[in-house]
Amino acid sequence: MRVLVAGSGGREHALTWRLSRDSGVSAIVCAPGNPGMRDIATLAPIEPDDGDALLALAEREAIDLTVIGPELPLDRGVVDLFRAEGRRVFGPPRAAAQLECSKVFAKGFMARHGIPTARYRVCEFAADARAVIASAEFGFPVVLKADGLAAGKGVVIAATRDEAESAIRAAMDERQFGAAGARLVIEECLAGPEVSFFALCDGTRAIPIASAQDHKRIFEDDRGPNTGGMGAFAPSPLVDGPTEARVMREIIEPVLRGMRAEGTEYRGFLYAGLMMTCAGPKVIEYNVRCGDPEAQAVMPLIDGELVALLARAAEGDLGSHRVTLRPGVAVAVVLASAGYPGPVSSGTRISGIDEAARIPNVTVFHAATALRENRIVTAGGRVMTVVATGSGYPEAIDSAYGAVSRISFEGMQYRGDIGRKAVLQGDRSS
Repeated sequence: MRVLVAGSGGREHALTWRLSRDSGVSAIVCAPGNPGMRDIATLAPIEPDDGDALLALAEREAIDLTVIGPELPLDRGVVDLFRAEGRRVFGPPRAAAQLECSKVFAKGFMARHGIPTARYRVCEFAADARAVIASAEFGFPVVLKADGLAAGKGVVIAATRDEAESAIRAAMDERQFGAAGARLVIEECLAGPEVSFFALCDGTRAIPIASAQDHKRIFEDDRGPNTGGMGAFAPSPLVDGPTEARVMREIIEPVLRGMRAEGTEYRGFLYAGLMMTCAGPKVIEYNVRCGDPEAQAVMPLIDGELVALLARAAEGDLGSHRVTLRPGVAVAVVLASAGYPGPVSSGTRISGIDEAARIPNVTVFHAATALRENRIVTAGGRVMTVVATGSGYPEAIDSAYGAVSRISFEGMQYRGDIGRKAVLQGDRSS
């Protein structure tokens, strides 16, 4: 099978790497891809949200299955375009992608279909948002979310009224997120540990893939501003068999039923960001693709032929198939540029990647890298993800950070506590 992967980040590198290990895959093309994918795929200089160019590439390369990695092309209807032309594509159509691409849509959808989530208000104007904050309806801390896509940075957990007012001003008055901040969702702040849960959907049936735990804040011990994710581990010790069954029953399967009831089908990866509250799992957000960096931790654990499952899901017929996982765990550590999640500079030379990748059970997934004068350099905020697998978390953590110590570039920053929660949670559950 000839596969096209659309995207260029760490998630797409992990997907490409995993698909390259399937015997049923004869060739992979990545658009646009990144330098880390050169040895396992052909790179095409096409942006993933350029639907016409992507479609022409799929036709020219006789692609059998196109896998859409990031959310922007889903929001722009690339899947709809491919399906209209009769090409097999993995990912939800634009109508279903609004589950991630519009927080207002997502909260309304959950309310309509009885999916457990936080209490909320939708604010169309800054004055409305300030009135909700002034009323202290949800107390403090309180969560403010930009409606549209904001590269993982559109959510603020405000501990005080001043912080909430500042978030409203940034999103709605100053439009720091552009049109994404034209509307705000304000909601109660749920308490508990966070878990990411992934499922594979064919429109009528969903099957579980794995759980993971992300680390959103820039500094150790969950301090500092939110980022797109500084690391992850999988699976989560908090998700046992009964909990997985409950998440599937209350949070994943209702999405498929609700989408069908509203006139569309959900086919693709479905990511549920969950708060494990004392009343049970509640949805913080849905993503309509694999998470990043969670995908980098989950992909090395998937056993069997992944491409066959993706093709079946794209065709709307998973049948009785299931995702199987290899024994063990994975820890993923993100290496970021100086200044991230704020403005960063690019073009800094990176050394030690090959040395790190030679450590047993370690894989280095590129994200924001570029090739200049035959050298790998930085090209953005989250530069790469170092992933290690092991029989248990202490082993995987040691391998991951051993590999991280081999890599260097000026201003490199990373968290030193990725996986620590898994050790503590495992201890408590034993």
